[in-house]
Amino acid sequence: MALLLWKAFDFFEVSQVKLGDDETRSLFENNEISSVCSGSESLFLGSDNGYVRIIGPSWKVVRSFQAHETGRITHMRQVEGTSLLVTVSEDLSNEPVLKVWALDKPVKRTGLPTCLSTISINNGRKQFPISAFTALDDLSQLAVGFANGAVTVIRGDLIHDRGTKQRIVYESEEPITGVEFVSDPKLSTLFVATTSKLLKIVIAGRGHGQPPRTVEDSGCAAGCMTVNKKTGDVIVVREDAVYYYTVDGRGLCFANDGATTLVSAFEDYVGLVAPPSSPKNGASDNIRRRFVGTSTDSFFSAATFTMIDPQLQIVAHSEMLISPVKALFRIWGDLFILTQDGKINRYHEKSLHQRLELLYQRNLFPLAINLAQKSGMDVQQQNLIFRKYGDHLYQKGDYDSAMTQYIKSIDNTEPSQVVRKFLDTQRIHNLIEYLEELHEHHRATADHTTLLLNCYAKLKDVEKLEKFIRSEGDLKFDLETAINMCRQGGYFEQAAYLATKHGESDLVVDILIEDSKRYSDALDFIWHLDAETAYSCLMKYARVLLEHCPSNTSQFFIDYYTGKYRPKVHELPIEAVPIHSGNRLTAGAVNAVQNLTSLLPLPYMGTPTIPSPTAQGNGQPPPGHETSDVQQDNDSLMKYTPPPPRSAFSSFIDHPDEFIVFLEACLQSDFLGEADKADIYTTLFEMYLHKAKDGKGVQREEWEFKAKKLIEGHDLPIENSNILLLSHLSDFRDGTTLVKEQSGLLFDILRSYTSAKDTRGAIKALRKYGPREPQLYPAALAYFTSDPRILDEAGPEELADVLKKIDSDGLMAPLQVIQTLGSNAVATMGMIKPYLHETITRERREIATNKRQIASFRKETEQKRVEIAELGSKPAVFQAQRCPGCGAPLDLPVVHFLCKHSFHQRCLKVDNSIGDGEDKTECPVCAPNNAAVRAMKRGQEERAERHDLFRDALSKSDERFKTVAQWFGQGVMGAGGLE
Repeated sequence: MALLLWKAFDFFEVSQVKLGDDETRSLFENNEISSVCSGSESLFLGSDNGYVRIIGPSWKVVRSFQAHETGRITHMRQVEGTSLLVTVSEDLSNEPVLKVWALDKPVKRTGLPTCLSTISINNGRKQFPISAFTALDDLSQLAVGFANGAVTVIRGDLIHDRGTKQRIVYESEEPITGVEFVSDPKLSTLFVATTSKLLKIVIAGRGHGQPPRTVEDSGCAAGCMTVNKKTGDVIVVREDAVYYYTVDGRGLCFANDGATTLVSAFEDYVGLVAPPSSPKNGASDNIRRRFVGTSTDSFFSAATFTMIDPQLQIVAHSEMLISPVKALFRIWGDLFILTQDGKINRYHEKSLHQRLELLYQRNLFPLAINLAQKSGMDVQQQNLIFRKYGDHLYQKGDYDSAMTQYIKSIDNTEPSQVVRKFLDTQRIHNLIEYLEELHEHHRATADHTTLLLNCYAKLKDVEKLEKFIRSEGDLKFDLETAINMCRQGGYFEQAAYLATKHGESDLVVDILIEDSKRYSDALDFIWHLDAETAYSCLMKYARVLLEHCPSNTSQFFIDYYTGKYRPKVHELPIEAVPIHSGNRLTAGAVNAVQNLTSLLPLPYMGTPTIPSPTAQGNGQPPPGHETSDVQQDNDSLMKYTPPPPRSAFSSFIDHPDEFIVFLEACLQSDFLGEADKADIYTTLFEMYLHKAKDGKGVQREEWEFKAKKLIEGHDLPIENSNILLLSHLSDFRDGTTLVKEQSGLLFDILRSYTSAKDTRGAIKALRKYGPREPQLYPAALAYFTSDPRILDEAGPEELADVLKKIDSDGLMAPLQVIQTLGSNAVATMGMIKPYLHETITRERREIATNKRQIASFRKETEQKRVEIAELGSKPAVFQAQRCPGCGAPLDLPVVHFLCKHSFHQRCLKVDNSIGDGEDKTECPVCAPNNAAVRAMKRGQEERAERHDLFRDALSKSDERFKTVAQWFGQGVMGAGGLE
């Protein structure tokens, strides 16, 4: 692109330098300057008379010395950062002379700088002027080009004057127009330009000694070759273009507008000085008219100075110079131009902010962005440019491009400023793009997430919604907001996916049950959770799950409450489900009803799968998705403590069958405490009675049988009061009876039948419990004779049996029986006649027996009294002839006893047990009877003080009067004993 077509700006502030004093002003105005160089914060001027003058920042001559006695100084080079200065003087009568000066080492005698070395430059004794000169920074190599086409390279230690070597490395017919070194630690290359060629010569390193290699078959004019110190590129300016070269070949190039006399690299710019040209040169004339605004002849003879930025392809500055340019140099951070009339112009680059403002004024925002990036502006400031560019495009109506710029500035722009501009429905796609980028940069708030999801829903763009929620990496949006918006928009599957992916198991269950109504999938999902999480989810929706999945939910309850719960593992085959892109809404609907067990990354899930659509609700997985639920290894999972079964009772309301199954299973658990067992027994008994009450016929009997079997046995944890209450409320008499029987309340059992007028039950209870509780018979007698209807139901045989039992066991006195029967007019005399006849007959026999016994006792007593009287008043006659002890005939001494027994005295033994006041000799024949009588007497005396024995015998006796009489007869009541 020609420079004429490049956008032109004024990035430099131009000012004329005011010289410090008359001496300096005279130096410049007299046109005595033959060469110029700069470095080390100083400006060095060489003159025709061989003097070097050093100019300081104040633009005054701070030092001057004569460097050469003959010839004019045509070239100089100052080594930056040192005090070394290289000067070259020419006198066509002699070879050019090169000197190296140490400016910081003055000679004591003269005060002049020390000349470190002096050499004559060899040109094969040909007297031609030097047309180009360059040197390495360490002065180890210098190159000199001559107008005759020769190039001489000087090697050596010029600083310490240890000798040098010169060699002509190139000769040609064309004059040398430029020489420049390109050096790195391994290779030094010398670029040589002639009027017709550009060559490179390896001076040091690999390839040294090889002949020059032609780089381009076009050369350049003198002064049109330089090197960019920052990049190492060699810049060659020709009439057609400006070229960049490296050791590898030609690089960047751009068109030129004509001839050029001088070129200089300043920072990122290239300064070009064009010579005066005739008006026929249209391009140059256009540039002059463009920047000067006149066609006056005085401008036609003026030089043109142009600063260009090759990277940005802009003209940074351009102006017409009335006087020809003598030198271009840069020092103190600015670029300077020395003209033939002795004037010096300073070119100071404007600040980056000023340059950007110039671009803003012309709405050249892309150029401003490139300038900011090239200048190393921080990202935050660059984002401001992007935002300005976006505002400009928005005002032009280019919303897509504006959004691109807003996205680039997203890190430093308040999102609300952009969002407001794109709230129009027609710009919703741009808004979606911006909101997506906000989430990518983690700058989105909950409101942004809500807005983005609303946009997806408005466009029904399920594909983008899927991509958004399934984005990889860190979470880029507010999770709770995204889930809520998906649920509100009807995208339940996507909401469930988000909740599952980020571990919100409770939300997954909420979505499946409350939104999707997929109860079986919800239960299956819960079954994959850890014990603690699964329990909370189960209890939250237990009633709903029991309503729609009673069997599986009951099994879940059983497993969990019996300590057998283990999370399941899905093993699913991978099956791709194509989604046609023809209808986005249809594809979204398909995705929205995908099978959750394959879509979601469930806990403990094995191989994931791509989902296939299923019907909403409690459906079955489609073909090809058969799953096998594998229980986790017991050792790999943490144990949990099953909760008390009572906590699940309320969940089974309106589900008695499942509740009964649950309770029966819990009875087999090993984790039950005593309180838990009591709860389960009581509740299960209640449920059995509830089912029996609702059932009829055989079904009722079956449930009552189960209830009765449950409470049979001993040591049941259920309380009797609960059984009695529940049995009463359910009219379950067998339960009441069983409890009373186990508690020994047999009389209450009969009373319950009699109070209910259940004659058959009363008879049955009497036959079953009568032997154990005889007092039931008097109660039964009173019941049978309480009502004619009851007596008819019982029958006369049953009444006779009761009377017989009462009579045989003596349960009631005949008078009591008569009083019981006579309390009403139910029983007739004919019914009790056999009883009365038997009773009277038996009592008559007893009276007769008693009378005979009384007569016998009286007769015996009378006989004893007579014997006692005779013993006390009449002599006793002893007629025994033999001793009962030894059987031998009696002989003296003989002992006779009043019992008519006689013994040898020697055959008798003295009884020490007899009291002191009594004769201790006792008849051996009558001694046992006497001892028994004495023991009986002692026992009576002892028992006379034991009232507890008397009371015990009285309480156990059936005939208490008889017992009192017996104790009275035994002397307990204080009767005197036998003497």
